[in-house]
Formats: sequence, structure tokens, C-alpha cells
Amino acid sequence: QVQLVESGGGLVQAGGSLRLSCTASGLTFSRYTMGWFRQAPGKEREFVAAISWVDFTTNYVDSVKGRFTISGDNAQNTVHLQMNSLKPEDTAIYYCAARRTIASSSARDYDYWGQGTQVTVSS
Repeated sequence: QVQLVESGGGLVQAGGSLRLSCTASGLTFSRYTMGWFRQAPGKEREFVAAISWVDFTTNYVDSVKGRFTISGDNAQNTVHLQMNSLKPEDTAIYYCAARRTIASSSARDYDYWGQGTQVTVSS
């Protein structure tokens, strides 16, 4: 059974940093793409970043390029999202997701989801 557990969310002032982590069990990282999505109140779930050990790619939504970095530890089945220069508009619940093939930015393409972790950026 696949489980994804996020951690690292919290409250931070604008300009600050947070590091989210997602630990996966029940899957082999080398066969998956791992993604981060976020959902703000009243908005649809939005792609943030993905890292794939299938096609060896990393992808970001334009709004976070240069500020966020996705990385992974294949041996520990953990993926991280380093978030720097945070803005109030980054406030959302952040979800980790896994897809059993090449990278995608569409939420419906992902097979497994974590429970989410809240990130709040104050102005």
C-alpha cells in the first residue's frame, strides 16, 4: 500500500523560507514521478513542481521558478520542496503526489496523494 506523508509546513513571513518533505512508502522511486501541488481556499489545485526518475526531469510552474527547488533522495524515498522568497500568494495547502510514469503537471494524472501540509505566508 502506497503512503505519502508530508511535513514541514508552517507560518512564515514574506521573504522567508520553508522546506517541505514528502516520505513515500510502498513504491519504488525510480519508477515514479513525484510532484508537489497546492490548493488555496476557493481555488483549484495547482501544479507547483515535479521531479521524475523515469525521464530524469524537473519541472516548475512559472510563478515559482527561481524561488522553489524540488529535489529527492532516491535511497530514502523522500522528496523535498525548498521554498525561498515566499510571498503571501504562496499560501495554500501543499500536497505531495506520485505518478507511475513520466512527469505531468496535471493533477488527474497522479495516482497517489498525501494528506497535505499547510503553508501560510504573512505580509
